[in-house]
Amino acid sequence: MATTIKVTAADVSLYHVAAAQLGDATQWWRIAQLNGMTDPDLSDFTTPVQIVVPTVDSSLGSGVPGVSA
Repeated sequence: MATTIKVTAADVSLYHVAAAQLGDATQWWRIAQLNGMTDPDLSDFTTPVQIVVPTVDSSLGSGVPGVSA
């Protein structure tokens, strides 16, 4: 089940969010895709923004779409 969290510029990037929430920074693209984002940089977020974080998917071991561990 997906989770909604708040992020700010202090979270630095979706790489950091993915590492903390999914255990794999390379899966940042999943968060971006789910939230209609293309840039992992969060430095422009001056106020907290809610984003949806997908569930951990162990079949995506490398974090790269279409490539499994």
